[in-house]
Amino acid sequence: MMCDRANMRRWVLLSLPLMILVCLLRKGEAIWLTVPASGTKCVSEELHNNVVVLADYFAISDDHSNPIPTISVKVTSPFGNNLHHKENMTHGQFAFTTTEAGNYLACFWVDGHNPGGGSLTVNLDWKTGIAAKDWESVARKEKIEGIELELRKLEGAVEAIHENLIYLKSREAEMRSVSETTNTRVASFSIASLGVCILASVLQVLYLKRYFRKKKLI
Repeated sequence: MMCDRANMRRWVLLSLPLMILVCLLRKGEAIWLTVPASGTKCVSEELHNNVVVLADYFAISDDHSNPIPTISVKVTSPFGNNLHHKENMTHGQFAFTTTEAGNYLACFWVDGHNPGGGSLTVNLDWKTGIAAKDWESVARKEKIEGIELELRKLEGAVEAIHENLIYLKSREAEMRSVSETTNTRVASFSIASLGVCILASVLQVLYLKRYFRKKKLI
């Protein structure tokens, strides 16, 4: 019995840092947006490939009018592909798995036929990655619970960390390549500019020398 308690204590101490990482990696944010009567309010997040995104949204009238005015929603990928587009909605949900790396944009605007013409408040519950996974369904399907389920969550957190590191590494390599290319082009442009200035100065001296000789000033 004492051995079991010692093993349990050791497991808790070893898994504590990973549990903290799980909490940090759970990107589930409830955002409150004030959508003007005329105009669009957008939110964006930079994501890499193969990331699950799950979001719920609902509209609340600022003046508590009834019925609640409706909104339109449009979600686009970094390349402009339409992932979700709904109109005349008071609440809804969208889910997708990213296939492109970059900024994903979700935009909300008030439908034009709404009475009153006032602004709205939209609650957006945006979850990505491990936070968007339905762990209850996984537990029921695979018949796991307790420590085994927590270990599965930790495994998912480690995989998410690994994928994020690979993504950051690729972005760093891309930015370094762009910086090196920019530096090379700037250096080439500077040398070319200096060459043009020297050539213009030489031509100007020769022209003035020829002009002065023609006028017999020298």
